[in-house]
Amino acid sequence: MTHGHTHHGAAGTGGGDRTFDDLLGDCVHCGFCLPTCPTYVLWGEEMDSPRGRIHLMGQSRSDDVLTEAAVGHFDNCLGCLACVTACPSGVAYDALIETTRARVEEEHTRGPVDRALRAAIFALFPYRRRLDLLRGPLRAYQASGLPRLVRATGLLDRVSPTLATMERVAPPLRGGVPALPERVPAVGRRRAVVGMLTGCVQGAFFPQVNTATARVLAAEGCEVVIPPGQGCCGALSSHAGRAGEAADLARATIDVFTRAGVDAVVVNSAGCGGTMKHYPRVLREAGAGAGEQRRAEGLSAMVVDFAEFLAALGPRAERHPLPVRAAYHDACHLSHGQGVTAQPRELLRAVPGLEVADLPNADICCGSAGVYNLLKPEAAAELGDRKSADVRSTGAELLVAGNPGCSLQIASAVERSGGSIAVAHTAQVLDASLRGLPPSALLARN
Repeated sequence: MTHGHTHHGAAGTGGGDRTFDDLLGDCVHCGFCLPTCPTYVLWGEEMDSPRGRIHLMGQSRSDDVLTEAAVGHFDNCLGCLACVTACPSGVAYDALIETTRARVEEEHTRGPVDRALRAAIFALFPYRRRLDLLRGPLRAYQASGLPRLVRATGLLDRVSPTLATMERVAPPLRGGVPALPERVPAVGRRRAVVGMLTGCVQGAFFPQVNTATARVLAAEGCEVVIPPGQGCCGALSSHAGRAGEAADLARATIDVFTRAGVDAVVVNSAGCGGTMKHYPRVLREAGAGAGEQRRAEGLSAMVVDFAEFLAALGPRAERHPLPVRAAYHDACHLSHGQGVTAQPRELLRAVPGLEVADLPNADICCGSAGVYNLLKPEAAAELGDRKSADVRSTGAELLVAGNPGCSLQIASAVERSGGSIAVAHTAQVLDASLRGLPPSALLARN
């Protein structure tokens, strides 16, 4: 092997320190993954299925060549990990695709347009301050009435499908970003001290989700520590194969939360939590030493999703009625990436008056998948349309999800199909119930 990746490939699903080649051998090509894979469902192409991609990984490994065609099939993968849940053989596809993507970024020369697009995305999204700077112009644009005109003409779709997607999925921005204190005291007897990740996209475009998260945790007896020095957790970079960048962002996050002296790190964005729970793998992918990986293990063991944490803690604050019909969407990196499916439903169903419907085809990704909807807007739009039809079939007036990208993607698809739906994070629903707010507090969101 000349490409120096033989040290890579520890699994997120139990592969431990096994090599990439060893993990490849776990796939018995049984086909259980096929009906859950969004790209296979869309196109019916074997090479755009998990087992097809695993075959290509093995081939490009033995030939030591990454062909343009193989890279295309790897790029088509959403990284939704539905195949990991479906696989009876325990194939660590999550580890395999991240290692493969790191190899693609290291060895493959992309075309100038693709390179420029990726450079622009990664010069913006992992940087909270840069995203904050976008808020003003975006708010002015949304208030101007131009969005309706832009969408009606379809001009942006012809110029750049990526820009058109960004324009469509941008959340409605109202007011500024409320500053979060560094510490929110527990209400009543203190039950835990928790750190809270504010995130990049979540912090800049969904500040109300972070505010609700802090309020709910405090109401349930948690002292919430919000370290001011935190930045991007590295999830988007890691999913895109930018191994060095992901490791640097992970190191900084590990430092900040290790110093915070907390019992747990609560994360309210599925993609971030999924990556933070696998920080040892993120560092190993970039060639980090055993000491660094051990430190990463220490932090990863403390990372817990918001719903997972609250369900384990048990309710203490009083829930007030919230008569709303809601549909719950399983974000891929929450359900497939972290195995968190029962807890959000348990929390939502404990709210008096709240009806919670499950979506048909819940296992199929909505097409957001980090920055996939910007890199592959056509495939993402098709998946979004399917998800929109599933959401509308429930008759729900509110869509609840545990990831910001999913909410934006699905709301935009519903709108494209001529409907409209309010979106909220699980934390916002609980916050409204704990504070005794009327349903309009949630339903007026978009």
